[in-house]
Amino acid sequence: MTKIVTVIGARPQFIKAAPVSKAISDTEGLVEYLVHTGQHFDENMSQVFFNQMGIPKPDKQLNIHSMSHGAMTGRMTEEIEKILIKEQPDWVMVYGDTNSTLAGALAAAKLHIPVAHVEAGLRSFNMEMPEEINRILTDRISRLLFCPTLTAEENLKKEGFDKFPCHVFTTGDVMYDAALFFRGKATAPRGVSIPKHFVLATVHRQENTDNPENLHNILAALNEISSQIPVVFPVHPRTAKILEANPGMLSENVVTTSPLGYLEIIYLLEHCRMVLTDSGGLQKEAYIFHKPCITLRKETEWTELVELGCNMLAGSDISRIREAFSHFMVHKIKFTEGLYGKGNASAVIAEAFRDIK
Repeated sequence: MTKIVTVIGARPQFIKAAPVSKAISDTEGLVEYLVHTGQHFDENMSQVFFNQMGIPKPDKQLNIHSMSHGAMTGRMTEEIEKILIKEQPDWVMVYGDTNSTLAGALAAAKLHIPVAHVEAGLRSFNMEMPEEINRILTDRISRLLFCPTLTAEENLKKEGFDKFPCHVFTTGDVMYDAALFFRGKATAPRGVSIPKHFVLATVHRQENTDNPENLHNILAALNEISSQIPVVFPVHPRTAKILEANPGMLSENVVTTSPLGYLEIIYLLEHCRMVLTDSGGLQKEAYIFHKPCITLRKETEWTELVELGCNMLAGSDISRIREAFSHFMVHKIKFTEGLYGKGNASAVIAEAFRDIK
């Protein structure tokens, strides 16, 4: 029996884990032990995803959150190490690029337990992003690298991973698996009236929420857009605190909600006109649901979406956001199928654990 300790802690990782955990449970000879670090810890950012998506109840909940990057990563590494010493797994699996990702990978590598990284090979080439540091370091100490795209695989080749003791697989994207599986279960958000026509906006990255000028510009752009079409804006807790302290920053045409579960986000993606976001995952989900996306960052790991023309980078520049919005309002975008695989990435990952010793 092959034992896998999976470390997750943030909203995107819950979404990615749902189809992979199911594939592991469906594969003979595999057993999973799930660790939730607590990086996203409140009901709307964490537990709702477990409830809606059928993710197995974590075997261990660490409740580590609300710390600096260094303190959080260090504390997580310490606690995950204790679990690994006790459980003695054959593999440690981590997802994406959060502090939880790096902590899980470091704890395993120090104990000489092989690491599997889901969503390996992504690069923004912006070393000021904590996520970029996390993903580069995690890739380097991983033995199984599951790339969601050919671009990600090519990034690893350029960095010399063909000379490292590891296995690189281009699996497709597990978020595509999740979207296909849960699409028919989408539900409208409760307690809020969703307009018939609207754009969906999210803002959560610290480079935007913690930079007053960036956040002011983005909110001003949302206000301007909302004069033409309503904006539905699920508000991240960091942004909510700023809005509470500065009433009047948003137009009445911007419909705010608390953070939403995956099934509500899927519903909004199905029904919106376009997406404005600084989220990496939502950029992909917009493509999956054939919705153009304005990315509120200067770069993206999902460069193929920009090349395809369904994603435009705008950062926090009001004029660029305005130009991208006007472009997508009048141009019909062609969505090429197959960028993120065939919807079977989770099964490929599970088989790799069974086949590689």
